[in-house]
Amino acid sequence: MMQNRISFDGRTDLLYIFWEFQARPEKIAEFERAYGSNGDWAQLFRNSPDYKGTTLGKDLETPGRYLVTDIWENAAAFQHFKNNHEDEHDQLDKRCEELTVKEVRIGNFEPL
Repeated sequence: MMQNRISFDGRTDLLYIFWEFQARPEKIAEFERAYGSNGDWAQLFRNSPDYKGTTLGKDLETPGRYLVTDIWENAAAFQHFKNNHEDEHDQLDKRCEELTVKEVRIGNFEPL
């Protein structure tokens, strides 16, 4: 039987942070560039060796609705990154606010 989840050598201690966004209609291209797997956020996160990647999913039924998943070594590694890159994180967050009408952190999850 095939498994339908991403595997990092069978590890179950990774942290998955899920976000839901509604992009402004006139800012969709900019949003996708900023939040994609090679976008502004991913570039910032790559300052940490504990960052594992980002996925950007586009809702097939609701235009402009996206699901972003950031993957980290663990919760402590993500918190360490945020503590050490607070200014850069806050600046990028402020700059990206104009790209969305809704931003919801769904939560932090770990695989089973």
